[in-house]
Amino acid sequence: MEPNVWLTPYTPTGTMASTSDHTHHIKLRETQLEMGADTYADAHSEDFEGKLQEAQQQLEHLQHQREELERQKLELEDLNRKKLDFVNGQIEMGERLSTSLTSIDRELFELRQELEDLEQTRQSFAAHLDRLENIEPESWPRETLAHELSRALAMLDQSEEEFEGAVAHFSSGRSRGIFGNGGSSRATAKKAADNGFLQTLKNGLAFNLPVVILGTIALLVYLVK
Repeated sequence: MEPNVWLTPYTPTGTMASTSDHTHHIKLRETQLEMGADTYADAHSEDFEGKLQEAQQQLEHLQHQREELERQKLELEDLNRKKLDFVNGQIEMGERLSTSLTSIDRELFELRQELEDLEQTRQSFAAHLDRLENIEPESWPRETLAHELSRALAMLDQSEEEFEGAVAHFSSGRSRGIFGNGGSSRATAKKAADNGFLQTLKNGLAFNLPVVILGTIALLVYLVK
């Protein structure tokens, strides 16, 4: 007895269904690939634009930095120029001020010295004036006339000497004009008389010198004998 064999009948429709599913899956996959490609392209484009924008921002930032550095450089150059001007001016003005201070100090010293001399001269002149004004020749007694006159003339000579000394002392200073024309007529006449006396004395000695010499020689010869 032969066994029972069950045979599955061939159905062409089943085969066509499988092929259709495979085609559908292929088309679906291609669509997904196309969508993935578009998504990748969009993402890549967005990434590129982002990097480009970031690069532009960096360039702008670098440009701002460059402009800031240039501004700081110009500012530093201007400050250095002003500093150099100050240093040069400081040296020049320092020398001028120092020289002027030295001149001023010397001038003040000479002024103080002249003021002190003027003050002493004023006190001396005031004392001489007071003594001379208190002299009254009309009140001198006859018995003391010679003494009073000699004393008065000595005081007058002393005042004239100090006056002439003051004129000579201040002749080269700022106060030379305060003493008028200088010496008095009496002092001038006295000086002329003194010069005349000295000249006469010199002339007399010159005239009598040979006689004196001959007399001296004769006296020596007589004493030797």
